[in-house]
Amino acid sequence: MEKRKIIIDPVTRVEGHGRVTLHLNEQNQLEEARLHIVEFRGFEKFVQGRPYWEAPVLVQRLCGICPVSHHLCAAKAIDQIVGVSDETLTPTGRKMRRMMHFGQVLQSHALHYFYLAAPDLLLGMNSDVASRNVVGLAQMNQELAKKGILLRKFGQEIIKATAGKKIHGISAVPGGIHKNMSDEEIQFFKDGKEVPSIEETIQWCLEVLEHYKTFHLKNQSDILSFDQLESNYLSLIGRDGALELYHGELRCVDKDGRKVIEDMDYLKYLDIYEEEVKEWSYMKFPFLKPLGAQKGWVRVGPLARINTCEYIDTPLAQKELESFRSHNGRMPHGTLLYHWARLIEILHCAEKIQELLDDEDIKGENLITKGTRTNTGIGFIEAPRGTLIHHYDVADDDQITKCNLIVSTTHNNTAMNSSVFQRAKQIWETNPDRGEEFLNEIEVAIRAYDPCLSCATHALGQMPLKVELRDFNDVEIRTFTR
Repeated sequence: MEKRKIIIDPVTRVEGHGRVTLHLNEQNQLEEARLHIVEFRGFEKFVQGRPYWEAPVLVQRLCGICPVSHHLCAAKAIDQIVGVSDETLTPTGRKMRRMMHFGQVLQSHALHYFYLAAPDLLLGMNSDVASRNVVGLAQMNQELAKKGILLRKFGQEIIKATAGKKIHGISAVPGGIHKNMSDEEIQFFKDGKEVPSIEETIQWCLEVLEHYKTFHLKNQSDILSFDQLESNYLSLIGRDGALELYHGELRCVDKDGRKVIEDMDYLKYLDIYEEEVKEWSYMKFPFLKPLGAQKGWVRVGPLARINTCEYIDTPLAQKELESFRSHNGRMPHGTLLYHWARLIEILHCAEKIQELLDDEDIKGENLITKGTRTNTGIGFIEAPRGTLIHHYDVADDDQITKCNLIVSTTHNNTAMNSSVFQRAKQIWETNPDRGEEFLNEIEVAIRAYDPCLSCATHALGQMPLKVELRDFNDVEIRTFTR
């Protein structure tokens, strides 16, 4: 029998443009799965020659979903150019940036769960494609969909209040931030007149978590059998091993929870990182040099952060972490558990925002500081999708000479390919003629990571779906479309 390949082009309900190719051998067995990233824009190249202080505004144009993450990560890197560290920022600058970041993680997670993931989970992976979306979710459970939409709105308003606008803000500048929060802005998030109050937001986060846990426990067997992928996990970690989304040291644990990297200064990341290039994708394949390319790949993002951290430093989220671990163990590997972990992080962000709204420092007037000028800046942050790296080299004339971006989706590249292979192999061996159902379940495996393909290769794309089955001579055998 001739070799064949199945092509899913493009992958839907993700940010950006990708395609999947499934390669079959002569025995009609699945031999390899590839997630192709097929577009390219090249931010790393065209920011060269720009003055360094433009980087936080320029690079966030990578994406309209997670611009805040790039804005802040670049700002953290550029802080070092002007001789400032996270510890030497002014209290107002430090806390305003954190609030911006918590608003970003909250709104991004809400967008992913309610708009992209929940239609598959709650309506069914094999439900009618015409209603498997947020509208169908609203028809099934109007109150749940409403809360999801308003939770995202709350996060967006936090971003607007801290960054100047909801998308592509301008607030983080070298050495600090250019605005504080007024009493009127703070009260806006407390009175609940135009957006849910912070108290309502926290309560809704708890209700959504309870709803998800009920669903999960009812469908636990299917969820956990969907894709079990043992891997290394990497994230920033806070003091005493606390979950940390904004600033900390770098920790990596293996599938059993043993530390592969002992909480190290992320400024030394080049000592442990390497990136592999493959001809069929514009997205690189990072790995940890001490472990090599075959064993050194990692997973990042909500599940990774839950697995690397020892506790969460907000009480309600810590209680939910304990519930998560009581049901799933200390080091769970189920890919669909990313969704439960996201909901815990939404609650954590809401609790952190509540703390900051009551902190007098966010109204402070001392916004910017500076130190001794240097020529290299490295920033790490935990973006919604996982660990994000910005690295800039700057000449004496202030122009950027080198830019290296390693985004969350790039970290997850090998993992996504592995998840696609595992799920596709399981379906192909049991029922290769499932058609639409077959295709969507492969996409569900990818969507669990909440990939931002635009960030990973800095590209945008359209989202119709065409799947072709072709033989080794590239002759079309069968086509799926939707």
